[in-house]
Amino acid sequence: MHIGPHRLAGNLALAPMAGVTDQPFRRLCRRLGASLLVSEMVTSDTRLWHTRKSRTRLPHGDEPGPVAVQIAGAEPEAMAEAARRNVELGAQIIDINMGCPAKKVCRKAAGSALLAEPALVRRILEAVVAAVDVPVTLKIRTGPVPHQRNAPEIARMAQDCGVRALAVHGRTRSCRFAPTVEYETIARVVETVDIPVWANGDIDSPEKARQVLETTRASGIMFGRAARGNPWIFRDTEHYLRHGRLPPPPGVAEMQELVQEHLAALHRLYGTAAGVRIARKHLGWYVGVLKGGEDFRREFNRLDDAGAQRRAIGQFFHALDAVDNHFGSNRYGSASVQAAVDERREKHGARAA
Repeated sequence: MHIGPHRLAGNLALAPMAGVTDQPFRRLCRRLGASLLVSEMVTSDTRLWHTRKSRTRLPHGDEPGPVAVQIAGAEPEAMAEAARRNVELGAQIIDINMGCPAKKVCRKAAGSALLAEPALVRRILEAVVAAVDVPVTLKIRTGPVPHQRNAPEIARMAQDCGVRALAVHGRTRSCRFAPTVEYETIARVVETVDIPVWANGDIDSPEKARQVLETTRASGIMFGRAARGNPWIFRDTEHYLRHGRLPPPPGVAEMQELVQEHLAALHRLYGTAAGVRIARKHLGWYVGVLKGGEDFRREFNRLDDAGAQRRAIGQFFHALDAVDNHFGSNRYGSASVQAAVDERREKHGARAA
């Protein structure tokens, strides 16, 4: 798959998720098979970029490419300026957020709220595409409300404006994350345009990924929440699509090494105090479906020192290794695992944009 001059190694992408898809997590997912990784959403109001939180979301010069940065806003001129500034900082792809259903975003008429105003959508797309010499991509939903599923029209408009690829979450803005995903609407978008389309929404296993690809004829799959605590989903899906079977699950030693690496990177990026806090939610996602994971998560959340976190992880996985030596071949699709995942989704609010 190509996005402008960038040839991607595969067709699996990581969706932008606020509070999740920061640089450390993107690096892990890339290593495990994700071919496109989109940053957390960056506001188009450049006056807010001086905060530490915003600085961690801006492009990093040492990050492997293509570096894709998602911007959000409702003013064409501000969006164009944000795109230019991000390219100056090293962004190689600019992604426009018109998919986020969060109230704090939609209240500002940004994110998926824009889908109700096609004329404004066109002005934003034209302004951003004209402002930069790198490819522009777009993330959308199927429409603002169920009786106005205008994703095919928005997709055609985007292609006409020069957008080089689309990602479509198969729900409307008002549906948020509750009802069944409309893969049939994604299929209509695929039929409407000639540019690559990623299918997104409740794709939580390699088997589901293949089913959605066959149903929608999309160019690729964009994983969101299913990747939290399981970056191996990219490796597993790539193998499944190629060979028709799942690869061996990661062993406990591999899991421990990756979790320790991830948490150390969080501590470095955010500093000890913030890094320790942010590490708690990622650790919770990693261990949520493991034996004793929920009890360990509660104990881990009381730790306020990076060294203590590292030692606790080592002890947990050492004990786990004495009982079981792998993640479990039922990590996709079993009722118990899925119930635990669903419970954790309710407790932790990170959503794909």
